[in-house]
Formats: sequence, structure tokens, C-alpha cells
Amino acid sequence: MQHILKNTLIFLLGVFTLIGSLSAGNWHQWRGPNNDGVSQETDAPIHWSRTENVRWRLPLLGAAASTPVVWEDKIFLTSAEGDALVLMCISTEGEELWKRTLGHGNRVIRGGEGNSAAPSPVTDGEHVWAFLGTGDLACYDFDGNQVWHTNLADRYGRFNLYFVMSATPLLDRDRLYVQLIHSNAWLVLALDKMTGKEIWKHNRKSDATEECEHAYTSPILYRDSESEYLVVHGADYVTAHSLEDGSEIWRCGDLNPKDRYNDTLRFVASPVAMEGLIVVPSAKNGPVVGIDPAAQGDITNTKWQRWKLRQGTPDVPSPLIHDGLVYLCRENGDLICLDAETGEQLYRERTHRHRHRASPIYANGFVYLTSRDGVITVVKAGRDFEVVASNSIGEIIAASPVLSNGRLYLRSYKALYAIGRKE
Repeated sequence: MQHILKNTLIFLLGVFTLIGSLSAGNWHQWRGPNNDGVSQETDAPIHWSRTENVRWRLPLLGAAASTPVVWEDKIFLTSAEGDALVLMCISTEGEELWKRTLGHGNRVIRGGEGNSAAPSPVTDGEHVWAFLGTGDLACYDFDGNQVWHTNLADRYGRFNLYFVMSATPLLDRDRLYVQLIHSNAWLVLALDKMTGKEIWKHNRKSDATEECEHAYTSPILYRDSESEYLVVHGADYVTAHSLEDGSEIWRCGDLNPKDRYNDTLRFVASPVAMEGLIVVPSAKNGPVVGIDPAAQGDITNTKWQRWKLRQGTPDVPSPLIHDGLVYLCRENGDLICLDAETGEQLYRERTHRHRHRASPIYANGFVYLTSRDGVITVVKAGRDFEVVASNSIGEIIAASPVLSNGRLYLRSYKALYAIGRKE
């Protein structure tokens, strides 16, 4: 009994330590501390240019769409350098600390629009994990020592996608959750974070065909006082899975209606959750659905759908929820704002007219929208639309912005920027 009590106290201490570290300004995964794009920063930069309010700019040898992650004084990012795919550790003062080659066989798509360094790394403050479109998955400590390395394509079947595998692993407690949705496999995996060994594997069913068999999304976690589960999006469906064994709890279809089926409707934008609501996008101006997290079974067109926006989904940027509002950044730069409770559209307004690939983030009363040509539009959060700033660094950006300890980090195809008032 004493042994159990001791282990419980150690676990709780670890949890409280992690929560304290996260609240201190760390951005440990693609969409921030709570995997929803929301930052608690109160001193986020609003105005900058390529020279104004730039703390430093570190040139990079290769391009990538992956988002950096930050833990205290260290930044981690993946990149492609020719045929090689690397993980880098950079100090928050702009100095490269170490670089490790994780794999080879970089694949460039659409003339440089994307490559195999699309998934973002994730960290717990002691180790960092990086996944690549080649299937390479590795764990390193903060000094750059390899803990383990594996290749998920070798283990679970060659990736067969029109583009590249882009799913970012989800780290929670002692596990990494990974989804592999492509023409050779529809799998959801739970792996031991310290060994890479499989804890469970779930074969996710779908009747999707052609390009719809593919998904470029990432899993998210839903957790409240009543339940916790994994949410996986792709191959025409969004599904919820038990953390214990991966079994399916609910699924929702009709995101690609069968009576007007689009064989090219692959999902790219990932869901986002707040307590009491999961917002699920689709693709190519299709629907957006607000789902009740208490759902069970097949919830397609049932009461478990709190609301449904018939058209207007973001095609690539994932949704953002804050203070009872849902923000949808369409690929063309249109910003849609919905009431989270009812799904009522409050506005749809035009921002910078260019392709938007990165997902929006929120901080200190503002929403940040990032376009591929390097323009970041800052919009005042709320039920009324107002652009407060438009900032450009003049370089291609596909990665989502990152906020940590008063600094905004922008990863372009050429460099990593630290934005913030100079001391």
C-alpha cells in the first residue's frame, strides 16, 4: 500500500511540475501548451518587419513546414538539407547547439511547396521526439544523445500518399500517439515514449477511396473531468479512440457526402477541442461540424452534432477556439468567426489575399494569421472584425507561429526569426 501511495505521489508531482513548466511559457508541441493554438502570453509582439523588432535571424540550410517547439532556453526543429533530414537544437539566443541526421530520402512535392520534414517535433522538457515523412521516428535527450530510433514505414507498411506523411505525433504522459492513414494502412498507434515499442495498434475502418484514403492531419486529445480519448481525422471520417486500447468510441461521417463524393477530398486541417466541444473541419470548402464530446457510436447527422456549417471549412489551417468563438482561416485568407455554442456565423472577412498554410494562434486579445508569402495578419479577437497589423518578412512560411516568453518565433524556408522588442 505504501509503495502504491509513493508511486501515486511521484506521478502527481511529475504532473504538477509539467503543468508548471507549460504555464511558464513553453511551447512544447505544434499547437502550443494545450494543443489548441492558444497562448497565455500577455506581451506578444504585434508590429514587426524583417528588420523592425527582430531579436535575431538564424539562416537555415534547408526548407520545411514543420513548426518549432520551445522549452525554456532551447528550440527544436526539423529540416531538410538536400537528401538528409535533420533535427536541430537552437538556443533562444539564436545559436545552433547541435544537429542530428535522422534519415535520408527527402521527397519534395509541388516544386518545393512541401517535403518530408513536415511533421513537427514534440518535447517533455527532458527529451525531444521527431517524426519524418520517411517514417523515421527518433528520441533524443537535450544534449543530442540518441535514446532510440525506429522507422514506422518499415514496421507498418510503406507510406502510400499523393503528397508526404505529415502527421505530428501527440505526446501525452508516457506515450506517443501516431496516426498513419494512407492507401497501404489506416492505423492508430500508441507507443512507449522511452522505447518506441508498441503499446497498442488499432486498425481504423473506412470506405474512403482514391485520394480520400490519405490524411495529412494530426491526432488530438480530448480530456475533461468525465472523459478522455484520442480524436483521429482522415479518410472521410473523424473518430474517437480509447486511450487504453485504441478501440473506437464514436465516429462521424458525411464530411464527404456519398451522393456527391469527391475523390480528391483529403483532409489536411486537424480538429481542435475545448471543454464541451470538438470542432471538426473537412476540406475544399466543405462542412465544419461542432461535436458534443459525450458522443457514442455512429453520430453522423445525429443529436451529437451540436451544429454544422455547410460550407466554408479551412482547407489546410486548423481551426482555433477562444472565449466562446471559433475562428476558421480559409486558405485564401478569408477569416470566418462562429459562435462556439450555436455555430452561428458572426462574420466572414477578407484578410491578406494569399495562400494560408499555417494554423492560426491566439495571444493577448489577438489572432495571428500566417500566409505563405511571409505576411502575418494580426486581427483583434472578438465578435467584430478588425485588422490591427499586417507584418511581412518577405520569405515563404508554411510553419505555424510560436509564442514563448514574450517572443514570437517564425520559421521560414530560409531562416528562424525571433520577434520581440530588442533589449
